[in-house]
Amino acid sequence: MSLLEVDHVVVQFGGVTAVNEACFTAEEGRVTGLIGPNGAGKTTCFNVISGLQKPTRGKVRFDGRNVSSMPVHRRSKRGIGRTFQRLEAFGSLTVRENVRVAHDIAQGVLGLVRPSKGDVDALLERVGITAYADERADSIPTGTARLLELARCLAGDPKLLLLDEPSSGLDETETDVFGDLLKELAAEGRAILMVEHDMDLVMSVCDEIHVLDFGSVIASGGPQLVRNDPAVQKAYLGYSDLDDDVHHGASGSSAEQTHVDLPAVEQTQQVPMVPTSGEARP
Repeated sequence: MSLLEVDHVVVQFGGVTAVNEACFTAEEGRVTGLIGPNGAGKTTCFNVISGLQKPTRGKVRFDGRNVSSMPVHRRSKRGIGRTFQRLEAFGSLTVRENVRVAHDIAQGVLGLVRPSKGDVDALLERVGITAYADERADSIPTGTARLLELARCLAGDPKLLLLDEPSSGLDETETDVFGDLLKELAAEGRAILMVEHDMDLVMSVCDEIHVLDFGSVIASGGPQLVRNDPAVQKAYLGYSDLDDDVHHGASGSSAEQTHVDLPAVEQTQQVPMVPTSGEARP
């Protein structure tokens, strides 16, 4: 049984269907990607899983239990941790203080033992931001702030990590290090579900990928399978390699002009996908 199961979830805002019968899973010990074009419903799915958005229909099961009606704080207590596209750190506190506060919040009124400075600093070292420990959170670079969000999330020792565009603001070297960290966290038994626009990172670290388009899951599988899926190619580029006029390089086609190179998977000829950078609707 998967740690997380999203079962035929529908989210409607008035006459707009943001998520349409979405079904996907995330398993312990694996990094799972949730990708799709702008407005596909990725962040809305995260809101449903974490409890910020009530589904119109469908269920969310976590660790064998239906949590669809469970409030945010109770889901957090059960082991669901999350980062956000919009940075949520306390700007007037230092980086170290932010992590300490996150630990206290996770422990609640029953938290009788406060973490030591060494415990907090160990988390900062793990995500690679020790040098910023005494800096105010509102003064650090965006990429560093993303890593601070991860450290705050890890302070609660979650079973499931929901990471919403976690590599935004990181340079290429930092992204490579971050990818290794994700693999380590998964190897410790955590389930990681990641919304990410950096396709290099997605293809290199994800064991499984689910692709959303107009709120529906159009493909699921390993990186190579997803990348070669005609429906995925069409969702990102408006065409697939089965369309002869594009496949043979018809001049002036919008698809041809949108071509962007991405890393090959297992050295198989691929049709590239265009990375996305956020959600266009709730």
